[in-house]
Amino acid sequence: MNRKSSIDINCDMGESFGRWSMGNDKALLPFITSANIACGYHAGDPLTMLDTVQSALKYDVHIGAHPGFQDLEGFGRRAMHLSPREIYGLVVYQVGALAACAKTLKADLHHVKPHGALYNIAAREPAVADAIVNAIYDIDSNLILYGLSGSELIYSAKRKGLNVYSEVFADRTYQHDGTLTPRTEENSIIKEDKEAINQILHILSKGKVKSVQGQEIDIQADTICIHGDNPNALEFATMITEALKTHEIEIK
Repeated sequence: MNRKSSIDINCDMGESFGRWSMGNDKALLPFITSANIACGYHAGDPLTMLDTVQSALKYDVHIGAHPGFQDLEGFGRRAMHLSPREIYGLVVYQVGALAACAKTLKADLHHVKPHGALYNIAAREPAVADAIVNAIYDIDSNLILYGLSGSELIYSAKRKGLNVYSEVFADRTYQHDGTLTPRTEENSIIKEDKEAINQILHILSKGKVKSVQGQEIDIQADTICIHGDNPNALEFATMITEALKTHEIEIK
């Protein structure tokens, strides 16, 4: 695989609500090119959504919807067993809400990226993937779907005719089948910044990632995720930006 000369960097944002604050969105915006904005189900609220869209526009950052399960207490990271019809509805509801917020600020949505457990289930279950893809397509077939590289969600979107960005992670470990190691396992998170950056540089230069089982697996990278809820997100964003520049990989 050819070496990547450019890459999109996305970050999950707008995850505060009410008097509860999450993340350091405004400080992170200069380091990213796409923002995935919570839509009120796993996090976020109407004013936070509006404010985050407005802040993203100031930095010319792409605006994306970040729909998840209706699970504030679990931050959308607990699996919920819903029918495809229910999943279709929750995606339509949330993407529609953020699209309306963007419209009031004379902006358009660029992409949709599912959140948390919804993202992980869609990565391996075709029926869930299809429900999400159908919802996005029916809202606006020009929207780009951000999904786990090599996942059922990516395959489903391609079959439907949606544009896709295959997403890779610096701070998560991978299984031999290309899925992310579940957060319930101790080795799911890469905690050392240098190790995380080395993983991304390996992905971008070789098109491969090493699984926890020790296998080199093929991986497509169109966008890198930075977790906005990580306490060290700003420090990591600074480090990864410098590393990409050093290796002449453009962020765009």
